[in-house]
Amino acid sequence: MPLPLPGTDPAARRARRRLRPVVAAVLVVLAVSAGLPAAGPAQAASAVNYTNPLVNQRADPHIFRHTDGYYYLTATVPQYDRIVLRRATTLQGLATAAESTIWYRHTSGEMGAHIWAPEIHFINNRWYIYFAAGRTDDVWRIRMYALENASANPLTGSWTERGRITTPWDTFSLDASTFVANGVRYLTWAQQEPGISNNSNVYLARMGANPWQITGTVTRLVVPTYDWETRGYRVAEGPAVVQRNGRIFLTYSASATDANYCLGMLSASTTANLLDAASWSKSPTPVFVSNAATSQYGPGHNSFTVSEDGQSDILVYHDRNHRDITGDPLNDPNRRTRLQKVYWNADGTPNFGIPVPDGATPVRLRSHDQANSYVRHYDYRARIEPNVTNLADSQFRIVTGLASGGSVSLESTNFPGYYLRHRGYALYVEKNDGSALFGGDASFRRQSGLADSAGISLESHNFPGRHVRHRSGLLYVEAVSSSADRGSATFHLE
Repeated sequence: MPLPLPGTDPAARRARRRLRPVVAAVLVVLAVSAGLPAAGPAQAASAVNYTNPLVNQRADPHIFRHTDGYYYLTATVPQYDRIVLRRATTLQGLATAAESTIWYRHTSGEMGAHIWAPEIHFINNRWYIYFAAGRTDDVWRIRMYALENASANPLTGSWTERGRITTPWDTFSLDASTFVANGVRYLTWAQQEPGISNNSNVYLARMGANPWQITGTVTRLVVPTYDWETRGYRVAEGPAVVQRNGRIFLTYSASATDANYCLGMLSASTTANLLDAASWSKSPTPVFVSNAATSQYGPGHNSFTVSEDGQSDILVYHDRNHRDITGDPLNDPNRRTRLQKVYWNADGTPNFGIPVPDGATPVRLRSHDQANSYVRHYDYRARIEPNVTNLADSQFRIVTGLASGGSVSLESTNFPGYYLRHRGYALYVEKNDGSALFGGDASFRRQSGLADSAGISLESHNFPGRHVRHRSGLLYVEAVSSSADRGSATFHLE
């Protein structure tokens, strides 16, 4: 759904302002009555700096960070004919790392067509790649397979075909992934189950003695039933797991692979019986969808990795920068590998926000002296608030200053082309009109934090001596003199 421009309906803005405290109070009452934890501070970690897209024409990306100090990236290539692998010591380094073909499709029979969605894992001191493939004589007879490599560096040594991953049904199956919870290794995957009229569901089972085998109970976790799971096709596929705060979050992709593609999510306690479907709670709404404002369409088939400092979870996914596709979306080669930071809500759940614009990834600015509050825009006005669940309202790209190369400007994430600017010494998020006045008002000199050198402070470009600071919850550019002033004019990038 297209995003409305901020502040275009004064009556609606006034209604939202009146409703916001009422809604917040109701939510608190509901949380308490339901026995949910009261909102606390969201978990914080330093900002990450990546540039999107990371790699063009690479879909279904999987990035694995190994103890050898390298990130390993594999993904689907548009020709659907091989498995590729690259490595680098940084996530951004994967963009330019040399890429090797480590396996090529068979020329006849099994594993001869539609080589899809490889994932690389290190298990029991060996490397494994899971992937899906069709047959040369039946390209849609998609099944899951595994490769094994005993070399310390998976770009060297030989890959042994360990054959098909067998499940209870000999049906369309793909997107095998693995994770460990409470010392138990599981396999999760997508499959078409006989008797259920859809394209694929998501399943879970324990791994067997070998990491290409499953054992015991197979549990059906997701059946696509919601409207957003059944657009074009009735699909739940591409499961991926991230664990934090004593909970397991399993994301999956839904609907057709065009602009309808999106992420859903399940959650469970790490102490629960994960093979009991009742242990999992399914979000009734998608958690990551197309965004026309940022020109990102069909985000999905994700994996998770961690930042170089180990402090931030990173969402790895593909999308396209165009909505309209001629013909079968699978024949469009333009899905790109992308990265963005996962933020964590006060209730311990992940917040993926929106697919951010191409270019430098955005940051959040956390107040130094009100450590749970972030700079955000609301009805054009810039302010600080805690628990900003509409994440993109509090995300900004720090770019070269509109007024000069020696300054910086802060561009809104969910309204590209809108910048943080002062007007009458108060700060707003407004659209760049190209004027010299706007450029000066929207430019700042970035400095070490006035209250903490680990943070930053922003001095007005056209009013030197005045800094961005909060007062009574709103942002202004004002003179700073006292220690309290310096605290209110210092922010930490996350």
